[in-house]
Amino acid sequence: MNNRLPGRILIVAMLATALIAGVSLWWLQTRAYYVELAAPAEPVTLVSITTGEAEEIPWEDFRAIESISAPIGYRSCFTTVMSQATLTEVYQTVPDAVPLNAPAWFACHDARALGAALESGEAIAFLGRRDIVWGFDRVIAVLPDGRAFGWNRINHCGAAVFNGEAAPDDCPPLPERPN
Repeated sequence: MNNRLPGRILIVAMLATALIAGVSLWWLQTRAYYVELAAPAEPVTLVSITTGEAEEIPWEDFRAIESISAPIGYRSCFTTVMSQATLTEVYQTVPDAVPLNAPAWFACHDARALGAALESGEAIAFLGRRDIVWGFDRVIAVLPDGRAFGWNRINHCGAAVFNGEAAPDDCPPLPERPN
């Protein structure tokens, strides 16, 4: 019986290592790089049709997360008192918006339900801000009851540069890299 003990110890050690690695990987993917925001780091904005500038809109009940490792990790949930009709008259819409998934623990941002609402026309997506970080735009989707959801998505400038191509002519200058 004693000659089986080293094999059992090895199996238990391998299982424990696999469990620790699995839990660590889950934690790194869903928790480690996210920070919860109790208030927006900057005003909640939408881009005006007439001026092309981001303008602050009224908001309440703001919740958000952002990733400390990538700008695409931003998600927000809030409410606005502005109606969809008013918003569509004043602000630029984003017809091809596709919400990005949030970690499961950030339950207010349900990308699947929001995507279905956008496809059906119930929700309307607006351009929140161009180049919130170079190469990424903020998108804000609003439902008829005033619930709103935000996320960052890569824009055509970022897509080109991150694919190894030159930035298109209509893009702002690339930020300088620190030495």
